[in-house]
Amino acid sequence: MFLKDLIADNKSLIERYGEEDLKVKFIVPILNKVRFKSYEKKIRDFYELPMSYVTDQFILNGTVDFVVSQGLVESKKPYFFIQEFKKSEDYGNPRPQLLAELISAVELNDWKFIKGAYITGGNWHFAILEKLALHKYQYFISQNFDSTKIEDLKSIYKNLLFVKNEILAMVEAELSLGSE
Repeated sequence: MFLKDLIADNKSLIERYGEEDLKVKFIVPILNKVRFKSYEKKIRDFYELPMSYVTDQFILNGTVDFVVSQGLVESKKPYFFIQEFKKSEDYGNPRPQLLAELISAVELNDWKFIKGAYITGGNWHFAILEKLALHKYQYFISQNFDSTKIEDLKSIYKNLLFVKNEILAMVEAELSLGSE
């Protein structure tokens, strides 16, 4: 019922919403329903988070639209990103920014892969970035999920729940390793 109501309330405007309207009226209610925050695991979602990654070859600086990260007061270890709450790609291509964030997180955390997503208007794409070798990566982008269609919105919600459970399992594994 929640997802159907969300579509009914927003479908006619979703492609016309500005970035903040899209975020507040459509995306944040979905993210709040998933409930990424866990006091027990000390993780939560952050919005508009500055992030930087510096190497001898380059500097990546930017502001992350949404990240699930370790830390309740400040972000300490990012696990999942969503980039660009844009109404269309005419207002900017979100993929390069998302990839920069994913690469930064993989390098900062010494991971082999990380997941993220980007949103343009009602369209969601999920991404997986895999580190192959030093400064070599490959990424995969999912099919388009049109959030104005109930079956696609259900899939988006399920994907977000899957990511949340994956993050909780990663944190649990890290906590177990830390206590040994």
